[in-house]
Amino acid sequence: MSDPVLYIHQAERRYQQGESSLEILKKADIALWPGQSVALVAPSGAGKSTLLHMAGLLEQPDAGEVYIDGQPTTHMNDDQRTLLRRLRIGFVYQMHHLQPEFTASENVMLPQMIRGLSRREAQRRAHELLDYLGLGQRKTHRPAQLSGGEQQRVAIARAVANAPNILLADEPTGNLDPVTADKVFGTLTTLVKATGLAALIATHNLDLAARMDRRVTLRDGQVVELP
Repeated sequence: MSDPVLYIHQAERRYQQGESSLEILKKADIALWPGQSVALVAPSGAGKSTLLHMAGLLEQPDAGEVYIDGQPTTHMNDDQRTLLRRLRIGFVYQMHHLQPEFTASENVMLPQMIRGLSRREAQRRAHELLDYLGLGQRKTHRPAQLSGGEQQRVAIARAVANAPNILLADEPTGNLDPVTADKVFGTLTTLVKATGLAALIATHNLDLAARMDRRVTLRDGQVVELP
C-alpha cells in the first residue's frame, strides 16, 4: 500500500472554559490513502469539526503531528500552511458558499485564478469539471438559478478545481432532501475514485456512510474504526 496522503498522529486538542480545560482529542490517530472515502460519524460535540479543521490545517493540535504527503506541518508558519492548504486540500461544507454574483463556471474558476492559472486555462478546467458532474448546461447560471443539489455539485467542482490530494467535507448533503442527497453523494464518491482523492466526510447519514470505504467515529477523544 502507498503512503497515506493525510496522517494525523497522536493529536491532542483542548479548549479552556473558564478555569477548566475541555479535552476534545486525546492522542487521536487517523490515516487516509489515495482513492479512499472515509465517513466520520459521531454525535454533535464529539470533535468532528475539530478533527476536520486539524486535517485542513485550519487548527493546530496542542500535541501530536499532522502530516500532508508525509510532510509534518505543525512547525509551519501561517503562510506555509495557507499555501499547502491551497495546493493540497479541498473543502466542501454543508452550505455551498458560492459567490452569488458569479456564474457556476466563474465560481469554479476563482480558486484556480487565485492560484495563478490564466483565465482561459481556469475556464477550460471549470467546464471540464462541470461537464463531468452533469452540469454542462448550467455553466452560465448563477447560484440563485440552480437547485440545491446543483449548487452543491458546483461547490464540489470548486473544491477539486486545483486538483488537491485531500478532500474534506462537513455534512455536504445535510441541507438536501434524501433523493438529491443520494445523487450528490454518488457524484462525490465517484469523483474520489476517478481522481484518486483521499476524502474525509463528516455525516450523520448512516446509509450514506455505509457506502464509503471506511467508517470511523470519535470516542473519548480518539478515532475508532467502525465495522
